Amino acid sequence: MRTLFQAACSGKIVKNSLRIALMVGSILNLVNQGSAILAGTGISWIHMALNYVVPYCVASYSASKNELTPRGNQ
Repeated sequence: MRTLFQAACSGKIVKNSLRIALMVGSILNLVNQGSAILAGTGISWIHMALNYVVPYCVASYSASKNELTPRGNQ
């Protein structure tokens, strides 16, 4: 588990995960709260934050697992 966390904190994975979270989170926010954003009514800030945090965690975990998976002869 410690090795997975160390891999997830590497610069390459953090940078890539941030880019993915920004794109996916923005799309999720438009889909989930687009009408409230356009109408100027109240939005759920917790949901807005989670729309960015969840894709970041998924991308980081996936990249870290991929990084740590042993490769056979290719």
